[in-house]
Amino acid sequence: MTKAFRGSGERGRLVVQQRWDKEEREYVLDPGPPVLTLAQKLGLVASPAERLTEDEWIQVKMRSILQEESAKPCAICKEDFHLQAQVLLSCSHVFHRKCLQAFERYSGRKCCPMCRRENYETRVIHDAARLYRHHCATRIQAYWRSYVVRKRYKNVQKLKFPKDKKLRRQFLEERLQELNDSFVRYCHTDMEAFLSDIDRSLSSSRRVFEQLERKGISEPQEKEWERLKSQVIQRGTWDCPICLTAVCEPELTTEPARSRSQQARHTVLLSCSHLFHQPCLEAFEAFIADCRPTCPLCRSAYHKQVI
Repeated sequence: MTKAFRGSGERGRLVVQQRWDKEEREYVLDPGPPVLTLAQKLGLVASPAERLTEDEWIQVKMRSILQEESAKPCAICKEDFHLQAQVLLSCSHVFHRKCLQAFERYSGRKCCPMCRRENYETRVIHDAARLYRHHCATRIQAYWRSYVVRKRYKNVQKLKFPKDKKLRRQFLEERLQELNDSFVRYCHTDMEAFLSDIDRSLSSSRRVFEQLERKGISEPQEKEWERLKSQVIQRGTWDCPICLTAVCEPELTTEPARSRSQQARHTVLLSCSHLFHQPCLEAFEAFIADCRPTCPLCRSAYHKQVI
């Protein structure tokens, strides 16, 4: 099957090439030499000029190429030849075939529109079509090369960090947008499940850090608690940072007497040397029950003692 396919492809290309050669074939339009009259045979009247040979047509075509007749517009209609049929006269001038036929019908005689030479011979050529195809191929190649260069330049610009401030900002925004898009494409699964996985990872990370904090912070001894109490006395701050009311410290006799409602609330001393009302601290711990509580003032883990 492969050989048959290859054979058919080669035959198809051969047919196209033959058709192309047939279309590109040059030939003379004028009929054969006219029959001589009796006067012409006897020499009484001049005989018509002999028809041009193939070598003479080659010389005529060379003159036309040197004059760039096929590269210029048609002298009759002033339009380019492109792929339209063109004819070469024996005087080396080139015209559209249809334009020359219309000119001959309009003038009523066979005379070159450029040099006024009569009784010329015409030959169909395809030089302008070849030039037009070459020009089109050149433009296609130029467009393709410019496209490739622009694409390479854009790829280089994506990797090159610009120096201008505005361009640098735009460059970083585009890179961030690309990362965001790639992240969204990667997370093509259910977003709710993905976010739930993130929450579970964060909670496990918090538990690990809490364990590390418990291991790193030991409960103060009695001497440490006494030292913390002395720090509180030296600081001289007697208001609960949560409710902003005065705390009651029984051991501090220099302070003014407190009301009965204030004395009913116990005072809690933290290992970070901060004082709070016990109900206030318990309410704070209940508010953040999902994680290990920290001091409302210094945000450090603590041990507490009721005083």
